[in-house]
Amino acid sequence: MRGTVLYGPRDVRSEKRPDPTIVEPTDAIIRLAATCVCGSDLWPYRGIDQVAEPMPMGHEYVGIVEEVGSEVRQIKPGQFVVGSFFASDNTCEICRSGYQSSCVHRQPGAPTGAQAEYARIPFVDTSAYKVPESLTDEQVLFLADILPTSFEVGVLNGRVKPGDVVAIVGAGPIGLAAVLTAKLFTPAKIVVLDVADKRLELAKSFGADVTINNGTEDAVARIMELTGGLGADVAIEAVGVPATFELCTELVRPGGTVANVGVHGHPVTLHLEKLWIRGVTMTTGLVDTFSTPTLLKLIAQGRLDGTPFTTHRFKLSEAMDAYDVFGAAAETNALKVVLEGEKAPLKPKERLAAAVA
Repeated sequence: MRGTVLYGPRDVRSEKRPDPTIVEPTDAIIRLAATCVCGSDLWPYRGIDQVAEPMPMGHEYVGIVEEVGSEVRQIKPGQFVVGSFFASDNTCEICRSGYQSSCVHRQPGAPTGAQAEYARIPFVDTSAYKVPESLTDEQVLFLADILPTSFEVGVLNGRVKPGDVVAIVGAGPIGLAAVLTAKLFTPAKIVVLDVADKRLELAKSFGADVTINNGTEDAVARIMELTGGLGADVAIEAVGVPATFELCTELVRPGGTVANVGVHGHPVTLHLEKLWIRGVTMTTGLVDTFSTPTLLKLIAQGRLDGTPFTTHRFKLSEAMDAYDVFGAAAETNALKVVLEGEKAPLKPKERLAAAVA
């Protein structure tokens, strides 16, 4: 099969690799219809994360089930599925307490790499979801990561309620997904902050009511002006750098919540000397994907649409170009870069025919 492999910083190759096989009885083999490049893929690509090389890349996918292990009960060959970006057994004590992302037996969702023609998926019964035949690949692809991440770690952890003022710091894919999913709770205002005007324009198109360029404006003063001097009910951090986290703690009202979604690579100063008396709640965490079935229903009902995230499309064999484009998002205006599988049909009717065959 063809797969995407990282050999070193900025050295991504599309090459022939061994086909994956069933290893554990809870595995499945998926023929990939579409996958995409994630922001976390850029860390090893840029040399920020040190990883064992060569490393198969990719963890977000939709595709057709080719084969299942002997203990798989829910997922069947021929089904079209969207997967979580990690795999959990859903039976350990940590999973049963609701923290599947910290599963004792947690594995990457596709150890062979999901930016490939085929992938082995561990614990597939609890890590993949059957997709209605009426939906397209790109309608559900972003359920693999950004939509449930922003919904669970940002909107739900932040306790967004009707009538709230929600400030979202960062207008990348995670921040924009927070805009989409926060709208489900009818807040009074969604305010998006970023330092790039083009991203702020996108935020408006995704449903933001107000945008603030915190590189050129006094963001705290603007938020106070919008809220009568109180501050935002919920501040969602969607970047992952110390400055944006600290900005969220300045934007939030007494009794409000700071929901951290961004992945931080450096220590952050926590100003408890200012926060404790204001009764501010701070939440952190990794997505557990418990919301994926709900979000899938909303997509099927036409109440949630993630297709605007796709800004660039490539064939799987063009993975090197895809990384170049996504890695230069400030210049290319890339949000999500989709890699199309070369052996899996993309249209629902073709997909159904392939499953029957």
